[in-house]
Amino acid sequence: MTIDKLKFGVDTFGDVARDSKTGERITYEESIRNMVEEGKLAEQVGIDILALGEHHREEYSISSPEIILAALATVTSKITLGTGVTVLSSDDPIRLYQRFATLDALSNGRSQIMLGRGSFTESYGLFGYDLKEYDELFEEKIALFDELIKGGPISWQGKHTPTLKQVEVYPKMTERKMDVHVGVGGTPESVIRAARYGYPLMLAIIGGQPTRFKPYIDLYRKAVEQFGQPLHPVGMHSPGIIADTDEEARELAMKYLVPAMNKTGLERGWSPMTQERFDYEVNQGSYYIGSPETVAQKMARVIKDMGIERFDLIYGMGGFTQEERFKTIELYGKVVIPRIKELLKEGN
Repeated sequence: MTIDKLKFGVDTFGDVARDSKTGERITYEESIRNMVEEGKLAEQVGIDILALGEHHREEYSISSPEIILAALATVTSKITLGTGVTVLSSDDPIRLYQRFATLDALSNGRSQIMLGRGSFTESYGLFGYDLKEYDELFEEKIALFDELIKGGPISWQGKHTPTLKQVEVYPKMTERKMDVHVGVGGTPESVIRAARYGYPLMLAIIGGQPTRFKPYIDLYRKAVEQFGQPLHPVGMHSPGIIADTDEEARELAMKYLVPAMNKTGLERGWSPMTQERFDYEVNQGSYYIGSPETVAQKMARVIKDMGIERFDLIYGMGGFTQEERFKTIELYGKVVIPRIKELLKEGN
C-alpha cells in the first residue's frame, strides 16, 4: 500500500439539516447553499473528494448534483468534485455527458462522475421509466455513455436511447478524458460490468462487516485482467459521525442515523435496528462513529484489511444540524485523516 496515494472523501445524500434551536428542517434553499459551504470547508481541511448523491425524495435537497458542484467549482481550487451516485438509468446519457463536460471546464479538470442504478427508485417513475427494465436501462445507457466519452462522432442504435448516425456531441472534452467511476451496492454483475468498461469501482458498504465485500474486490481485479483493462484503485464509502467523544457521537447516531436507517428499512422490509445491532455496526460493522481516534483506528484497520485506496465518509444522514455537519467534516479532515496515515505508516 502506498499511503501517499490514498484518497479520502466526504459524501452527502443532501439530507436536509435541522435547525439547532427549533429542531425543524431548514429550507431546501438554505440546505443547498450550505452544501457549498460544506464543500469549501472540506477543501480547507485537506479532504480530497466531495461526492454528492442524487435523490428525489422529501428528506433530501440534491436532485441535480452537478449544479451544486458547478457552484463549488468557482470557489474551490483543489478538491475533486464528484457524484455518489448519478442515477444513469433514469437520465439522458447525452445530456449527462454535456453537463459534466461543462463542469469539468469550470473546475479546471476536477470533475468526477460516479454512475449507478440508484438505491432508491423514485426517479424511474418521475421521469417515465419502467422499473421492470431496471437492468436493461442501465446496461444500454452505460454503453452509450462509454461511447460518448471517447469523443468522436457517434453512430448508435438505441431502444431506450436515441438512434444516432455519425453525430458529434458538444462541448467536447479536449484537455482530458472524463473521470468516470461506477458505484456498486453488492452484486457480482455490477462489479464485472465496471471491470468490462475499465472504470474504477466504488463499493457502497452501509451495513455488516466490511470484509464481506473483499471477494468483490478480488472479482474486480480478476475481471479487469481478463478484459484487458487497466487496474484502477478500489474505493468504498460508509456512514459516519465524528464528535469530540465516543459518547457524543453515539448519541447523535441514535438521534439521527438510526431513525433514518429504520425509515429506509421499513420501505425495504428490514427489521428495525436493535441496540445490539447498532453496537455491532459501530464496533465491528460499517458505521464509523466516535471520537477522532476511535474512527481513525477503525478506518485504518479496514483500509488495510480491504486493500482499498479510497475511503469516503457519508456524513449528515438523518438531518443533523448544520453545526454538527460542519463538525464531522472538520474533524475528519484535520484530525482523522492525518491520524489514519500515521497509523498505516506505523503498521507498515
